[in-house]
Amino acid sequence: MTAGAGHTSPGRVARTAEDGAHADCAGGVYGSVLAASVIVGAGTLGSFPRLELVLLLLLTGAVFWIAHVHAQLFGARLAQHGPDRAVVLRVCREEWTIVEAAVPPAAAVAVGPLLGLGVQGGQWLALAVAVTGQVGWSVAAARQAGATRRLLVLSALVNLVLGLVILSCKLWLKR
Repeated sequence: MTAGAGHTSPGRVARTAEDGAHADCAGGVYGSVLAASVIVGAGTLGSFPRLELVLLLLLTGAVFWIAHVHAQLFGARLAQHGPDRAVVLRVCREEWTIVEAAVPPAAAVAVGPLLGLGVQGGQWLALAVAVTGQVGWSVAAARQAGATRRLLVLSALVNLVLGLVILSCKLWLKR
């Protein structure tokens, strides 16, 4: 999400279609950071079998998607009145990129053996894919928001630094 991720403002559910497109990319940034964090956390617990890590990534993305949909609907909408089916479906679609962002890192873990990578190598590949996705989603969100070229670059750099912090955590935790 954008600044204040996880915080739902009352007007957020009622945003325009253009704002919804921006939120989709912001959810992708959030989902990519989430996926990277899952990979780092799982790697510190030992050697997860590939299937378990793939499922952990996808299920964590799904759980956070449900949590965000719940926050959007119940945190903002129900304070005034109950959501109708169209609103529920729109919010589900808008937040779906959280799950979508988990798919490329999960796929990277799954194809690791085809690339000759062991479990650890697959985790590093998935982490690189997650950080790359994070940077890409952030640039797409900034572009959809109408950011200048300078702000696009700044968004990419900030998310790259955040990704490098996550990578550093993996290195530090493996000591």
